[in-house]
Amino acid sequence: MPYRAIVIAVLLTIIFSLGSALYYLVVDKGQGTRTVRALTVRVGVSLALILFLLIGMATGLLQPPL
Repeated sequence: MPYRAIVIAVLLTIIFSLGSALYYLVVDKGQGTRTVRALTVRVGVSLALILFLLIGMATGLLQPPL
């Protein structure tokens, strides 16, 4: 069960990062680098989540739903 909480927290982080990128895009009017930085964080966290899930399934710590 603690793995489910980790996955949910990471998904919420991804959504927050996407929202902050949208906010920076509107506020900076496309001139700043904060939008790119927020989207880079989102991609990095998404990749980390995928790796976490793959390693968890490969080691048997996580069971995919049937």
